[in-house]
Amino acid sequence: MHSAAYRERLYDTFAEPGVDLGARIDDALAIGTAYLDLPVGFFTRIEDGQQEIVHATGDHDLIQPGETCPLDEAYCRRTIELDGALAIQDVSVSAINEQAIETFGLGTYIGAKVVVDDAVYGTVCFADHDQRAESFAESEALFVELLAKLVGSALEQQAYERDLREQNERLRREKERFEGIAETSFDILFRVDDAGQFSYVSTAIERVLGYQPAELTGEPFTEFITNESARDAAIAYDQLLDGEPIENIELEFCATDGDIVVIEVNATPITEAGEIVGVQGVGRDITTRKAREEELRIKTRAIDDADIGITIADPSQPDEPLVYVNGGFERITGYDADEAIGRNCRFLQGEATDPDAAERFRSAIETESSVTVELINYRKDGTPFWNRTQLTPIFDDDGELTHYLGFQTDVTERRRTEQLIALLNRVLRHNLRNDMSKVMGFANLINTGETESPRATAGRIEGVAADLVSLSEHAQTLEANARIEREPRRLDPTTMLARIVASHREAHPAATIDVTLTTDRDICAGAELEDALSEAMTNAITHNPVAEPGVSVTVSDVDEWIDIEIADDGPGIDPMEADVVAAGSETPLEHGSGLGLWLINWIVTRYGGAFEIDGDDGTTATIRLPAITDADTVADVVRRPTVLFR
Repeated sequence: MHSAAYRERLYDTFAEPGVDLGARIDDALAIGTAYLDLPVGFFTRIEDGQQEIVHATGDHDLIQPGETCPLDEAYCRRTIELDGALAIQDVSVSAINEQAIETFGLGTYIGAKVVVDDAVYGTVCFADHDQRAESFAESEALFVELLAKLVGSALEQQAYERDLREQNERLRREKERFEGIAETSFDILFRVDDAGQFSYVSTAIERVLGYQPAELTGEPFTEFITNESARDAAIAYDQLLDGEPIENIELEFCATDGDIVVIEVNATPITEAGEIVGVQGVGRDITTRKAREEELRIKTRAIDDADIGITIADPSQPDEPLVYVNGGFERITGYDADEAIGRNCRFLQGEATDPDAAERFRSAIETESSVTVELINYRKDGTPFWNRTQLTPIFDDDGELTHYLGFQTDVTERRRTEQLIALLNRVLRHNLRNDMSKVMGFANLINTGETESPRATAGRIEGVAADLVSLSEHAQTLEANARIEREPRRLDPTTMLARIVASHREAHPAATIDVTLTTDRDICAGAELEDALSEAMTNAITHNPVAEPGVSVTVSDVDEWIDIEIADDGPGIDPMEADVVAAGSETPLEHGSGLGLWLINWIVTRYGGAFEIDGDDGTTATIRLPAITDADTVADVVRRPTVLFR
């Protein structure tokens, strides 16, 4: 048979579909032995320096499937070093290893290496025990090379098909796993093609929206989204088609029952051969979570907007620091949350704080019990206020203390009113009793005739009565000011003082009143401030025994405050009354003028200000109130009431 016919048979052998590769190699070896007229043909696998016979023809004992030997002791060692076929007519005069010749005893050999994926896989070889009478022809060498290439190509195809089958099997298993997860997941798994239509939706869609998956497949996803979410969905879809994933986008979907369901979507692009062909992702129903979040926001907003302060302290940390304060706490104290958190709440205490009240807190903390205490605390700007603080321990399910919950209520107004009522009762009772005793004494003198001048005694009675009337008027004014609503506003000191000075000059023409203003700011207080300034000016004039009393009024800036000083050139205020104002003592005031000081102090401290009086050289009353510029609003600078007598 012509060599071309043998080559054709080789092609047919490897081209025949459905035939096992091993059978093809066996047929090819049979064709080769017939063509080359050599009794032995074999196909080897070479790996890690070992040669293994995989397929073989002929009756050579050592050349049978499964036989192995070191590559260095095999004829094939030299074969794999060549690009073409190794053809040896007489092995005895060749470069074949002597150990190989002694082991296998082959006299003639021809073989070529088999290459798979650019790496040596093994060899295809033919041989005879005897040496060949003539050299191998070029066509015979090319035949062996062709056979080696066909075997190598078949092995590559087999490996490719095997990898493809394995890949398909992996894909099949992954698909089954995905579908298993998808069908049992509470989340919605979906795919959308590049036309914006659902190509897959898991069965969770029925539980979430009420649709069967088939109702969505092939439909545009925009058909199931509310108009409010359509724009966000379109932007997200374009982003995905541009190759960018999306995370945690919240979209509103329309359920079959008409309800709106909020779904949180995460999605990524689907690519095939480098092209984006759609998107895939997961959607989670967060409607309930959103409702809880909204409820929490409402509660948090209510807590933050509450007028009372709410704090949480952590007893597990050193010094029980605050770990939460609400907006009410910030408004009451003036401290921002970041200034308060991490500190023990006693940073609000100060000079006027009652140590016994503070000790009640410490005792409650030590015994892990609740306590309610009213004590003086200090705001960030230094102004004191009455703080009603309730402390409650919080325990976990195991009874272990985890936190302290505190409620702070500014009760300054109530405590001020209580002080005022106590003052009025004490002063009126004390002065009324004393003055009526004086009246009765004077009347007795007249009745018994012991007085030298009934007219003079009657004048004294009139004086006592005038003091009682003045005391009553002051008490009524104080009570009236306590009853009116607190209405802070912008007050022009120039205009206000002009009215007060004009009134006092008319009432006291002998008095000299000088006014000096060094501020261009207004005062933030209530309209009743004019009563307080008028009272201070009246005291400066009427309590001065000189014939022509002098009063100086100075208005000046002190940081965020305006100070108004009203000074006279008299002998000075009674030391007891000055001590009451300076120390905040609640010792009963024995003179009606004391109620005038209380009136001033009541009005000034009601707007967060301070009142001081100095009687060393004449009398100087200093009234300090918040300043307000043209750029400020009243809400920007208004201050809460502070305690009486600062």
